[in-house]
Amino acid sequence: MKSIFHLAYNVRNLEEAREFYVNTLGCKEGRSAATWIDLDFFGHQLSLHIGEPFLTNTTGKVGEHIVPMPHLGIILQYKDWKNLANKLEEKKTNFVIKPVLRFEGLPGEQYTMFFKDPFGNPIEAKGFKDLSKVFDS
Repeated sequence: MKSIFHLAYNVRNLEEAREFYVNTLGCKEGRSAATWIDLDFFGHQLSLHIGEPFLTNTTGKVGEHIVPMPHLGIILQYKDWKNLANKLEEKKTNFVIKPVLRFEGLPGEQYTMFFKDPFGNPIEAKGFKDLSKVFDS
């Protein structure tokens, strides 16, 4: 069974959120109200509501990296991942983990980068040259 996910979390300012998610990440805005907006987040529904963002800690050990937990992530074809990485670098994004290849030559080989939205919500973007390898062990 295939589906799309829906995730809702808090941001402090909807205009700032629109600027980041629509203009920086390239998400398309859907329905909205005075207190929330829906976004097409790479084919999934992300709802941003006015409120205090969730607390995160850098506690997740993945390979050689310690990553923010919890976090939202996307998995892209490598070409799309590279385009997003270039766009974020051009916008002088402050990366938690700069774009990097990890697990090279191993099952699950992937490109990754971590960054935060303007409210501190951590986002991971993974890139795979072959999406059929995402669940390889």
